[in-house]
Formats: sequence, C-alpha cells, structure tokens
Amino acid sequence: MGKYLLKSLLQVIPVLLIISLIVFILIRVVGDPVVLMLPDTATDEDRSILTESLGLNEPLYYQYWNFLINAVTGDFGSSFHYSQPALPLVLSRLPASFELAIAAMGVAIIIAIPLGVISAIKRNSYADLLISGVSAVGKAMPNFWVGIMLILLLSVVLGIFPVSGRGTLAHLVLPATTIGIGLSAQMARMVRSSMLEILSLDYIRTARSKGIPEYKVIIKHALRNGLNSVVTIISLQFAGLIGGMLITETVFSWPGLGQLLVTAINNYDMSIVQAAVFVIAIFVIIINLLTDVVYRLLDPRIRHS
Repeated sequence: MGKYLLKSLLQVIPVLLIISLIVFILIRVVGDPVVLMLPDTATDEDRSILTESLGLNEPLYYQYWNFLINAVTGDFGSSFHYSQPALPLVLSRLPASFELAIAAMGVAIIIAIPLGVISAIKRNSYADLLISGVSAVGKAMPNFWVGIMLILLLSVVLGIFPVSGRGTLAHLVLPATTIGIGLSAQMARMVRSSMLEILSLDYIRTARSKGIPEYKVIIKHALRNGLNSVVTIISLQFAGLIGGMLITETVFSWPGLGQLLVTAINNYDMSIVQAAVFVIAIFVIIINLLTDVVYRLLDPRIRHS
C-alpha cells in the first residue's frame, strides 16, 4: 500500500503542471488582464504601470515560470475586488462548500441505496418501474428549478425553512436536498445495475441454498460486493460538488466556493479564479487517491494484485 501511495503521489506532479499550464493559457485567452482590471477611465500611464507591476511586459515563458513559482508557494496574487490575497480568501470559503457537499451526499446516499436495492430485488415489478421513473425525472430536473420550487413550497408558503444564508441546520436543509435529489437519481440507477449483476452470481445462489436469511444475503454478500461501483459514483460526484455547486450556492446565497467563483468570473477577478481552480484540482486528486484506497479495502482481489 505504501509503494502504491508513493507512486500515485509522484503521478500528481505532472497533472498539476498540466493544470497550471491550462490555467495560465485560459486566463490570457479571456483577455488582457490589465484592461479587465482597470476602469474605462484609466490612462495609458495607468495601464503601463499595472502591466509592469504584474510582470506582463515579460516574455510568456518567463511569466509562466513566475506564475509556477508563485503557485508552489501559494501566491496567486491579490483580488482587486476584495483587496486581499486570493488563496486565503478561497480557503476561507471551503468549509461552507464542504459542509454543503457532505450534507448533499448524505441525502443522496440515504435516498439512493435503499431505492436501488429495492429496485434490484423487485426487478420488473411495479416498484421497480416506479423507482426507475422517479429516478429519470429526478435526473432530468435542473438544480436551480428544484431549488426554486423548494423555496416556494417550504419557505414562502409553509415558512418551515429559511430562504437563504448559512448558520443553522435549517439553512442547510434546502440546498442539501436540492443537490441530493439530482445526485440520488443517478446513484440509485447505479446501485440497481450493480445489485442485479451481483444477485445473478453463483455464490449468491449458494448462500441462499444454505438457508441464510434473505436480508443477510442482500446486505452482507450482495450489497457489500456491489459497493465498488457505488464508491466510484460517490467519489466522482463528490469531487465535482466542490466546484460544481455554483448555481445552487447562488440560488440560496450560500457563502461557499461556488458563489465566490461566480462573483470572481463576473468581476474578471482572475487571481481568485486561478486559486479556486488549483484548490478544486487538488481536492479532486485527493478524492481519487482516497477512492483507490477504499477500493483496495473493499475488494481483496485489488489489494492482493
């Protein structure tokens, strides 16, 4: 396991280099940073001073090298909109995004795994058709629409939950449910497919022939061995949540990384965009490494190979 982790960590280095190059190029494709940062009333002298202070008068390869060195030390520049360093500002929004992502994934797991298992056990029954239909509808509904409907019903009409903000458990319910509904739809279908494949294997028939209770066959033998595919979809979805909750965080005014990123893009605040992209990339890499470790713990065949 130690050698595997060391090898995986070494593979992270070229990935981060590629990401840094992509970010560096995209920031300059968007437009001249000096023009984006200065108001229309700025003079040529103002533009010249800012260009020199940012090092944009240097050759591109030299600019990239400086960008890389600064990125390694955690220096992505300062946000001209917030007037503070970009990386600490991005990191300060991570706890809110983590909180929402974990809650949303919890909602999705609570909904998806039981529904997926029931759908597999009751294959081609009315329950299976109903769950499959609900999953398809849940997948098709956009998050912003679900969020608005929940706000209208549970906040405006019934007055049960607050409309927006963060601070209490009540503030977390609506945004977490909004994201969790979409996640659970895809996850339930994955659980169903995995369980159907496992339930058709010989060792399941052997376990049943030994007189083992059906619930033990389902939970101990089938579900546990079918968790690999579930772990895959959970890891992929969770990794995408941190940077993919832009719309939901905006709808509910949730002070997370997604809302910060939307504001930064609207204000052409490229320092925050660069820092946010790197933080999200590192988070995705960490999630992938943890997923591989969980695979090896769940499946002895992978661990021994």
